[in-house]
Amino acid sequence: MKHSSSRELFSFWDHRRGASPAPERSDIEPGAIRAALGDTFILSHDPATGPRFRLAGTRVCALFGRELRGEAFVSLWSPAFRPAVRHLVTVIGNETIGVVAGASGRTAEGFASDIELLLLPLRHRGQDSARMIGVLTALVPPVWVGASRLEQISLGTLRHLGSGMETAPRFAAPAGPSEVRHGFVVYEGGRRA
Repeated sequence: MKHSSSRELFSFWDHRRGASPAPERSDIEPGAIRAALGDTFILSHDPATGPRFRLAGTRVCALFGRELRGEAFVSLWSPAFRPAVRHLVTVIGNETIGVVAGASGRTAEGFASDIELLLLPLRHRGQDSARMIGVLTALVPPVWVGASRLEQISLGTLRHLGSGMETAPRFAAPAGPSEVRHGFVVYEGGRRA
């Protein structure tokens, strides 16, 4: 995670969940994430209507030049990325894992902004995938905030998160050859630190 708001929220979320896959929504104390609050949002996730903003911090709303409460989360994304974002939210809810992703956006005037998205599951009244908390923030504070707004954004690279920042995925093997497997697939290899 590149942005301090993402690191702060993830650390708090990881601490509050303890041994469970996700903390309860009622366990989230705004005062504990005070520095990240402006970049933080909460989504409700109803499979019928998709994810919607329940709350959005002031800096998140400023990036898009409007209040986001009640708006569909996928409406922020360019049409080509909306199916992938819907699927990503579904996987986070079903697998109870967090995701950090890069994104990018432009204003109508052509100003570009690199963005970091952190999306973490929350339990709500005992239900696993009803809420999510996240951060959506520009990696460099944009000079155009207040004078312009981001148009639709594009999704970049992503990775899943666990208690040790990166963990082995918790995916069940398919029962048979006809069963479709949903979720993230992790391939071993690549650069080692």
